[in-house]
Amino acid sequence: MSGIAKTSVLVEEGGNQCRKRSNISASSDQCSKRSKFDDMSSNEKKSNFSMLNPNVNGTIKMTTSSMNKPGATTKKLVIKNFKSKPNLPENYQETTWSKLREAVIAIQTSKAIAYSLEELYQAVENMCSHKMASQLYVNLTNLVEAHVKSNIEQFLSESMDRQVFLKRMDDCWRAHCRQMIMIRSIFLYLDRTYVLQNPSIHSIWDMGLDLFRHHIAMNTLIQTRTVDGLLTLIERERGGDAVDISLLKSLLRMLSDLQIYQDAFEHKFLQATERLYCAEGQRLMRELAVPQYLAHVEKRLREENERLLHYLDPCTKWQLIHTVERQLLSEHVSGVLSKGLESLMDGPRLRDLATLYSLFSRVKDGLTELCSHFNAYIKKKGRTIVIEPERDKTMVAELLEFKEQLDNVVSTCFQRNDRFLYSMREAFEHFINQRQNKPAELIAKFVDLKLRAGNKEATEEELERLLDKIMVLFRFIHGKDVFEAFYKKDLAKRLLVGKSASVDAEKSMLSKLKQECGGGFTCKLEGMFKDMELSKDINITYKQHLSASSECGGLELSVYILTMGFWPTYAAVEVRLPGELTRHQEHFAKFYLAKHSGRKLQWQATLGHCVLRAHFTQGNKELQVSLFQALVLLLFNDGDNLSFEDIKTATNIEEGELRRTLQSLACGKARVLMKTPRGRDVQDRDHFAFNADFTNKLFRIKINQIQMKETSEEQKATEERVFQDRQYQIDAAIVRVMKMRKALSHNLLISELYNQLKFPVKPADLKKRIESLIDRDYMERDKDNPNQYNYVA
Repeated sequence: MSGIAKTSVLVEEGGNQCRKRSNISASSDQCSKRSKFDDMSSNEKKSNFSMLNPNVNGTIKMTTSSMNKPGATTKKLVIKNFKSKPNLPENYQETTWSKLREAVIAIQTSKAIAYSLEELYQAVENMCSHKMASQLYVNLTNLVEAHVKSNIEQFLSESMDRQVFLKRMDDCWRAHCRQMIMIRSIFLYLDRTYVLQNPSIHSIWDMGLDLFRHHIAMNTLIQTRTVDGLLTLIERERGGDAVDISLLKSLLRMLSDLQIYQDAFEHKFLQATERLYCAEGQRLMRELAVPQYLAHVEKRLREENERLLHYLDPCTKWQLIHTVERQLLSEHVSGVLSKGLESLMDGPRLRDLATLYSLFSRVKDGLTELCSHFNAYIKKKGRTIVIEPERDKTMVAELLEFKEQLDNVVSTCFQRNDRFLYSMREAFEHFINQRQNKPAELIAKFVDLKLRAGNKEATEEELERLLDKIMVLFRFIHGKDVFEAFYKKDLAKRLLVGKSASVDAEKSMLSKLKQECGGGFTCKLEGMFKDMELSKDINITYKQHLSASSECGGLELSVYILTMGFWPTYAAVEVRLPGELTRHQEHFAKFYLAKHSGRKLQWQATLGHCVLRAHFTQGNKELQVSLFQALVLLLFNDGDNLSFEDIKTATNIEEGELRRTLQSLACGKARVLMKTPRGRDVQDRDHFAFNADFTNKLFRIKINQIQMKETSEEQKATEERVFQDRQYQIDAAIVRVMKMRKALSHNLLISELYNQLKFPVKPADLKKRIESLIDRDYMERDKDNPNQYNYVA
């Protein structure tokens, strides 16, 4: 259909006319033409054309009632072109633009539009269809630009208040956006055809933004006053004042939409933020305690994130948060830790420590600094616990409590960070070995205290947990052989005197030591338990032997056979035993040696204990006493009153031990002897008599021996034994290395020894042992190189 851009067909129901309307303009002349249908009956002319439907092929199908009749034929609808091309009215472009211009100005001045939006849209579409789009775009741009320029004057007043200025700017921006939306809806056809076909020109919305940006937002005075006003509002809001958040949000959104947010606002905003928090950080570090300062920093970070959420552009987030963290945290890491970490740890203030960890994890090297100060704190406090001799009694308990506190801090506050766990272990190992050998000795004594029968503080489960905690401390100790020496001595007392709280607990501790240090460390301790088991079997066999032979009746003897290599060394003590007890000893020795030839028995009187039957006026009692106490009491079967010298001569007990024995019998809770004169201490001229009037509600009474505190000489003796054992281990290690290497330099030999030895040793001590082995011809110096040793086979 030539000559016409678009033709629409209107078919009226019940008629035979088809009018063609050319969509040239809303007011253009109409041209009608009748279409004649050939060979159609009158009934067909009156057919209902409302059933006409375009199908997918673009053809028009006629559906009439006559077509449904048999034999009916389908007729085609023919549409013909205009015979002549329609012409536009004169001055059409000027007239139409005048109408559109009037509508745009009405929108810009917030007045009613004289024409309908459909009519205006149709006008734009017609102009675009007739190649007037370019001029129409230029005219619209000029009109919008003129309006934007007319708004500049209101912002140039010098006396205008900042708040009023920002409000006026916001109103102007909002009005401009509303106007451009309305204008674009009218010129939408222009936007979707001409603008899309020309990539070099802006869309109508972008054109409006560009004009507003160029004439208003980029105006130096207006931009400066706008940004300064925004910064003032944000500063007031940071100071706690109530401000118009919606105004801030709208104006910052305007800067983002105009694509000048970063250039015009962000840089100045970040500078102002840095100045504010730099001054605030320095001031508050002087004024506030660390917990309050940390809470303030956390609050500031939370507030800045809320500002990002409410009105700041998301692109500012990283730089803003980084600025706050740098000025409030990074610049004061050392100050915060030096000022407050110790007080936080002493609490411990878990919530504040968790906040500290969380904040320091945000800054570079924050956790490294925290870990370093954490390590220094542990070493400082731990050293005060270990070094001070007056805290020896409570040292192990304090160390356990300190370790538990630190474990709680690391797991609760430091998220079980491996760096802090390793630092804590390293610090413990450092300070616990500052005082050589003493912590190992005290840990062994602490275990002894907890495994004794008198310890009723804990259930088996609690005791097991306590032993696990003690093993943690044990791992930090370098001189584990010192622990083993004291532990073995205390274990022997518990086993022989029957003071062990639980055999299961004893074996549990033994298995923990074996797992930690290996079988070589616990072989002697295991041998002690084995001796106790074998002794039980021997006693059963001995009793059966006595029953069969009917010898040595009237006295029940139980003997523990101890292997000397397993048990601590005890000094031999010669005392005078009653004849009956001596006969029993000889009888048992004869019985044992008959079964185990080649062995030698040495009786240890200091470890024996007895049960005596005593007859008092109020009734008979059983007294559970040590062998020394029994020897003293048995003397009173032959005499009622004995002097100190008489008892000493009769028993041959060492004087100091005898004084403690008499003190336990005459001055303790169960006074079965009476001392003259009365007093707490036993003197050489004191006399003792049997207290026949002694009373007690119990039938079996245990009279505890007054224990002599471990003297410094005994401690030194134990340490000396440990030192001697270490020398043997050093000698063995040197020979082992030299036998394998044959020849080795001094430095390499020392290095190899440090790797093999499990206890701390000084280079001077190693050098002495090397010299000793050279003297004994185990090794020799090289003749050409005196710094090298050769193994002597």
